[in-house]
Amino acid sequence: MAIPTAIAEVLVIEPKVFSDGRGAFFESWNRRAMRELVGRDVEFVQDNHSVSTRGVLRGLHYQLPPHAQGKLVRVVAGEVYDVAVDIRRSSPTFGRWVGERLSARNRRMMWVPEGFAHGFLVLSDSAEFLYKTTDYYVPSSERTVLWNDPAVGVAWPLEGAPVLKPKDAAGIALASAQTFP
Repeated sequence: MAIPTAIAEVLVIEPKVFSDGRGAFFESWNRRAMRELVGRDVEFVQDNHSVSTRGVLRGLHYQLPPHAQGKLVRVVAGEVYDVAVDIRRSSPTFGRWVGERLSARNRRMMWVPEGFAHGFLVLSDSAEFLYKTTDYYVPSSERTVLWNDPAVGVAWPLEGAPVLKPKDAAGIALASAQTFP
């Protein structure tokens, strides 16, 4: 089931979970179901797995064309606050963001299409974050929007200062960033 967000192209996906006394089962990826949700075939070429501790903030990352990445993201241990920022200058929602709590408990996923910067903040003691991408990681195409750019105004649920990698701390304000047309 898709839960709409304030930006139509970004979807929160809540899988149908089958539970009984033995545990639970759900499909975390189904090509046909994804096509129905987003209106096109989505081909994933790379899976990534990140492990982080409480307070780590990763993002806001994206890749420029021709290596733009759509991402299907989920958490298999712990909890994160996941964010997508519209960086398509021709979009009526340019510069707007949506956020969602994703956790191993709620099993929700987020579809972050090409043309969006993506990031997350770890809310639990640790979190394991999985994401499927529609293109390979290409370092020369990667860009980072400043995680706390006041023009974007992401309301991160922080408890103190986040733990940042130097490239995330040195992100660029959206107004000056290379973005999508």
